[in-house]
Parts: sequence; C-alpha cells; structure tokens
Amino acid sequence: MTNITVTLAVVAAAFTLTACGDKQDKTVDRGIDSHSVSDLQAGIWVDPNGCDNWIIDDGVEGYLSARMDKYGKPVCSGIAAPNTVVGDFKQGSDPI
Repeated sequence: MTNITVTLAVVAAAFTLTACGDKQDKTVDRGIDSHSVSDLQAGIWVDPNGCDNWIIDDGVEGYLSARMDKYGKPVCSGIAAPNTVVGDFKQGSDPI
C-alpha cells in the first residue's frame, strides 16, 4: 500500500469511530439560547392522518415529535382538523 492509501484508510476509520461515539442528550437545546426542552411550551400539530404531534418553536430552532400513548401507538385525539396547530408553541413561550 502507498502512504496515501494508508492515510485515507486511517482517516476513514477515525470518522467511523467518531460517528459511533456521538451520544448527545437530545432533551437539551445546545443553541445560542440553550435550555432544557422541557422548559418550553409545546403545542399540538395534527398531521394529515389526524394524529397528534408535539411541536415547539423557540424562535431559532423547532422541535417535532409524534405523540404516543403508553403502548407506543400514535395518539389521534381529534383535537383539531388535519394540518392544524393547537396551543401556544412559538418562541419557547413559558410553560403553563
């Protein structure tokens, strides 16, 4: 093998190992205005299928997560029409 081939192999291996070690806590916002996501007010966006999704917009970043029951099934509460948002979710408004 040439030196270039060995170097490329080492660099590729380093990138592969780096990807395996990326275990960030996804409950914490790491942006300019960093804070715990649990400190933000979530609204509900009803998707085209009529199921609920938690939605938060802190003004810089946005968060979306399907609303699930304790068995892991989607919650489709009928709170609003499909493609509608309910609740005060913009710019990280204070929790109620």
